Amino acid sequence: MNKKLKIVDLTHTLLETVPSWDKNPAFHLSTEYDYKNSGFRAQKIAGELSAGTHMDAPAHFIESGRTIEKLTLKELFTDCVIVDVSSEADENYIIMPSIVEKFEKNYGKIPEGSFVIFYTGWDAYFETREKYHNNHKFPSVHVSTAEMLLKRNIAGLGIDTLSPDTGKKGFPVHLAILGADKYLVENINNAGLLPPIGAKSMVLPIKIKGGTEAPIRLVALIKA
Repeated sequence: MNKKLKIVDLTHTLLETVPSWDKNPAFHLSTEYDYKNSGFRAQKIAGELSAGTHMDAPAHFIESGRTIEKLTLKELFTDCVIVDVSSEADENYIIMPSIVEKFEKNYGKIPEGSFVIFYTGWDAYFETREKYHNNHKFPSVHVSTAEMLLKRNIAGLGIDTLSPDTGKKGFPVHLAILGADKYLVENINNAGLLPPIGAKSMVLPIKIKGGTEAPIRLVALIKA
């Protein structure tokens, strides 16, 4: 590992109380064999592929879209851009194109092939399930902002909430991003530790054949 680089973990820990879209239990870990009886511990997991920090492949919304195992490493290991709206975001906040315009005025045009993360600060509530869910009231992304980013030919879009869509008006951001054969990442942690530009991100899903979603380990590399 290059000593000039620092690794930042952007992943929430999976646990039984992980917040979920419909408030139902989304993750369960059980022990099938334990040390006292067998000399080793073997465990099973059950739950939703959308539990915790996870990604949506195009097939999540697009019938003919790519599934998890068809996403390429070039897409998943790429430049990472952080758009920080945490100082102004609240449960009703919607990220509009003007936010991207302001970002690009300060840092230049978002490079093609980048993974763009909107940092709202909502990740601070992740371990307080009711507050994090908040009856689907959390910072979200306007579809026109997603369409603007698609014109930059981004690799994917991420956010530190349950979803870039609240569901009140359907899922237009999902349809736009996934319909353009890009990916989405939800429930990101610690994005505030990254610089606006200059980081590299690694989106590492469980490689599930035919999977429309998958839990991921999301990691970034920044200059130490």
